[in-house]
Amino acid sequence: MFKRHKSLASERKRALLSQRATRFILKDDMRNFHFLSKLVLSAGPLRPTPAVKHSKTTHFEIEILDAQTRKQICILDKVTQSSTIHDVKQKFHKACPKWYPSRVGLQLECGGPFLKDYITIQSIAASSIVTLYATDLGQQVSWTTVFLAEYTGPLLIYLLFYLRIPCIYDGKESARRLRHPVVHLACFCHCIHYIRYLLETLFVHKVSAGHTPLKNLIMSCAFYWGFTSWIAYYINHPLYTPPSFGNRQITVSAINFLICEAGNHFINVMLSHPNHTGNNACFPSPNYNPFTWMFFLVSCPNYTYEVCYFNNYTETKIGIFTLLMSIQMSLWAQKKHKIYLRKFNSYIHRKSAMIPFIL
Repeated sequence: MFKRHKSLASERKRALLSQRATRFILKDDMRNFHFLSKLVLSAGPLRPTPAVKHSKTTHFEIEILDAQTRKQICILDKVTQSSTIHDVKQKFHKACPKWYPSRVGLQLECGGPFLKDYITIQSIAASSIVTLYATDLGQQVSWTTVFLAEYTGPLLIYLLFYLRIPCIYDGKESARRLRHPVVHLACFCHCIHYIRYLLETLFVHKVSAGHTPLKNLIMSCAFYWGFTSWIAYYINHPLYTPPSFGNRQITVSAINFLICEAGNHFINVMLSHPNHTGNNACFPSPNYNPFTWMFFLVSCPNYTYEVCYFNNYTETKIGIFTLLMSIQMSLWAQKKHKIYLRKFNSYIHRKSAMIPFIL
């Protein structure tokens, strides 16, 4: 009997302990649920996960045909819209190794202008398939090579005539007659002129990375080298006579030479500034340098100074060379002036191209 009461008492204790434990668990659960609800309410409404936007890239298919035979050469696929003609030439060379990028000219239609390397495919594409015509331009040389050859030749050729080597002039006549001081001055000015050209080609001018046919190099060198030989022969000849107006003409011409050389150099330095090159170039404006004030009157002052350089302080056949160079530079200046008019009409509509108030 005693054992039975003892077991009942232990069962009651267990029941009471289990009830208390259940109450504590319920209280903890209520506390946790209350804390969780506060946390959710403080976080605000649930926001949907933003969708990841993938940039859609348009690809083009480039069909390249031979401009002469109109036959298909190859098809370049997966060409992006930001690719340039230069990139197309590189891919074309990988697909057809015999077509070198420097020798390839691409056209939208046969007989049309060749596309510049910086033109993007997106700017010329009318659909997803673009047809281009390829032409072999022949042997090409870089523009830097052209300029260096043009200017190095006259520098060396003139010095050969200045030294009066026996194969050019009579040795006895050269030894008997002394050179007039203007002959030395002419050699000095000529050397300074072409040395400046060479240095500006290497360190100042932003020479195009493109190429030009080899025949253009031959024609340019023939023109510069031929006229230099013709002029140098007369100026350094033993029978050469000094200018008719004497030292006054020589002094005025020498001052004019220094002014034109300095003006041409400062203009070229200004034009080489990044703000004045490329597609986003702005029209050059004069600054504190007096040599740049020529921009107030003309749009191409570098040609203005260049033409004024060819003065007649030696009174020789240089006048013919001056006339030919003036005609060529006027054509370049007018072409450049028209480009400036399209881009900067408000800046240069009252200016001349090369000669103030005339041309």
